[in-house]
Amino acid sequence: MNRFVSCVYSLVLTLFLVSPAVPVAVAAPSVPSTSSIPAPPADATAAASPGKWLPPVGTALQVSGRYRAPPNRYASGHRGIDLPALPGAAVLAPTAGEVTFAGVVADRPLVTIRVDAQTLVSLEPVRSEFVIGDFVSRGAVLGEMASGGHCYAECVHVGVRIDGAYVNPMRFFLARPILLPLSG
Repeated sequence: MNRFVSCVYSLVLTLFLVSPAVPVAVAAPSVPSTSSIPAPPADATAAASPGKWLPPVGTALQVSGRYRAPPNRYASGHRGIDLPALPGAAVLAPTAGEVTFAGVVADRPLVTIRVDAQTLVSLEPVRSEFVIGDFVSRGAVLGEMASGGHCYAECVHVGVRIDGAYVNPMRFFLARPILLPLSG
């Protein structure tokens, strides 16, 4: 029985990672935020909820490089996802938030958005006219894809940190699966 349950959980997890997003209603948190960020406009409600983010490039989420968690915080890994795009392509804000960084890191232009008190999303290589403190709306043009980066083919790298730790960004782009009980 334990092997069966393990197989079912593996199947559900696999389907979650590869299934298309399905809209799901998510209740807004009832705990007030301790963030010093001014209240966002109505379109940013539940911005950090799973399945609520928009693909920053293109109309459908196409991933050319998957998230690979490192065994520890100092080891190598791939702390984000890569989305194929060409230099000069418009890059959209996947969610609403405050720009906390817009500049160059390791010869690559990068933009970071604070979504809430715990969540940061960074996109590179993206040239942006936004400056620190600007508010960006979900789906607004954040900037344009620059050349360079770490991809073999051109891409936008999306990284997400929660409380300083990198997490798989796919959880914000895909809707949460609905798990059914094993017995009828």
